[in-house]
Parts: sequence; C-alpha cells; structure tokens
Amino acid sequence: MINKTVNNVTEALEGVQDGMTFMLGGFGLSGIPENSIKELVKRNVQDVTCISNNAGVDDFGLGLLLKKKQIKKMISSYVGENAEFERQMLSGELDVELIPQGTLAERCRAAQNGIPAFYTPAGYGTEVAEGKEVRDFDGKPHIMEKAFVADFAFVKAWKGDEAGNLIFKGTARNFNPLMCGAAKVTVVEVEELVKPGELDPNFIHIPGIFVQRIFQGEAYEKRIEQRTTQ
Repeated sequence: MINKTVNNVTEALEGVQDGMTFMLGGFGLSGIPENSIKELVKRNVQDVTCISNNAGVDDFGLGLLLKKKQIKKMISSYVGENAEFERQMLSGELDVELIPQGTLAERCRAAQNGIPAFYTPAGYGTEVAEGKEVRDFDGKPHIMEKAFVADFAFVKAWKGDEAGNLIFKGTARNFNPLMCGAAKVTVVEVEELVKPGELDPNFIHIPGIFVQRIFQGEAYEKRIEQRTTQ
C-alpha cells in the first residue's frame, strides 16, 4: 500500500507556484483547509485563481489571501461575509466568476470523474449562460458547463490514514469530497492521521486513490461565521 503522508504542510505544498489554479474545500468557514491556506499566505504566491464556494471572512480563510492581494481570480457561488471580497470585486481589482452553487459542485465532480463537460438548465437566460453552448433536452434549454481544470486541490478531512483514505465530519463534508482527485495534485490535511486498517471501511467517504499527499494538521481554530444564541 502506498504511503502518501508528508511530514508537514511545507512538504505538502511543494510545487506550488505563482499563476496556478487552486481548489479549496469548505463552506463558509466550515471544513476549510486552514493549514494549507496559512502556508499559501506565508509563501506569498501571486496571481492565483481560487475555486471555492466563497472566500471566508476578512481576517480568516481565503480572506487572508485576498487581503494580501494574492488572488487574481475567484470562482465562487457567492461573496458571503467577506467585505474585502466585495470591495475588490466592485472596484474591478479582482476578477470574479459567480456561478450557481450546484454547478460549482458538479464542475468539481466532473473533473474528479474525468467528465469534460455536462449540460444543466441552471443559469440559462442569465449572465451565466453568455458565450456558452445551449441545447434543448425534452424541450428545456440547457447550457454546457466544462469541468474545472486545477493544479492543486486543498482539502480538509476529519480523519485519514497513511494511504489517503478519508472520513469527513458533519457539515465539513460539503465541497471537500468533490475536490478530491479533481486537480492534478490533491493535498489533504486531517485532524487525526492513523495507520492503514484503523478506519472502518464502511465509513470511508473518499478512497486513497483520489489523494496524492496527506498530513496531520495542527492548531485548528474552527471559527464560527455566524453565531446564533437563544
């Protein structure tokens, strides 16, 4: 069995360069790859394209990269709670492609499964459909969407083993499983890294074949984006 563990986040991000396209798992602040994002900030990579549901908040998650203006383009489904994201988008400093959330998920899944493109009715008749092929299926217009092409996918899982098998927990499951194997290199950080055989096969969400590098994450903050109390 191939051991896919690396010693730390520094080794995990070997090969990251300016101008690359990254996928980053998470929804809001839930399940974001905190260690990988901090390392990207530290490395000061520039002119990157980020594919993520949103861009965190001003001082956390992808907001840290936005603050340093390391991101050239964001491909997301919504702006969220990030005021800096909104400011850069409205000022024209940041290239933004907003797409329906389901389409975002499916473009990840298509890349993961080697499907070059698919048709969906979502976005027809809007700016989303501009310049895209349209076909009718059962009398209903659909637009063609292409699978994402990315250099690295950065994923956060709850548990993983040295072979790259992964288990996600709760809402942190979100976009993370769909991004595994959807880029040239998938890097996974986990809260708990175990030996092969310690994970119950019945509860594994993603098999190790979709993962190239895995490491034990540390110092997770797990911030809550919107806290509601009674």
